[in-house]
Amino acid sequence: MLDCRWIARKHRRQRPAALLILAAAAALALQAANIPRKPPDFAIALSNGKQTALSRYQGKVVALVFILTTCPHCQGAVRCLTEDQNEFGPRGFQALGSAIEDTARTALPGFLRQFNPPFPVGYNQLRAALDFMQHPPMVGPRMPLIAFMDRQGILRAQYEGQEPFLAQDQMAKNIRAKIVELLDEGAPGAKKKATGKVSDH
Repeated sequence: MLDCRWIARKHRRQRPAALLILAAAAALALQAANIPRKPPDFAIALSNGKQTALSRYQGKVVALVFILTTCPHCQGAVRCLTEDQNEFGPRGFQALGSAIEDTARTALPGFLRQFNPPFPVGYNQLRAALDFMQHPPMVGPRMPLIAFMDRQGILRAQYEGQEPFLAQDQMAKNIRAKIVELLDEGAPGAKKKATGKVSDH
């Protein structure tokens, strides 16, 4: 089951036992993902019948966000990435989006008209997104899901909607900071970072 509820709202409603279950599920998802890793090429179907692939953006810092078109949290992530694309696109940043609900193909045109993102947003099957994120299929993902790739195409960090990184009052700041961090690594004269510290997890 996909869930896009805000973590703050969810925490107010859930009992301690439910929160422990949520934390255990999140820990399982994190343990399953190998970070850093070289992800397989990933193709996103676009509403115009074409496709765009992750490999097309080799040499750029990429943020790939998986969304539900009717999810307020996901919509907020797209708004953040819209600002980031406009600001950091000239420096070599590229945002990508993929809707993964069952009705994504038919819902996407309306979503694009409403939010007008300045970057490609298409759709995929849920299973393809979970495989890309190395998310356990038996654990329902909390939406949105976002992954960050560096200029070499290495997936350096990934997050789910229930994590503090994507909390409502921190999401814009955290996404922007991660983009800047990866852009600065590839800037001329930038000091090469150690490979041991690859994610905020």
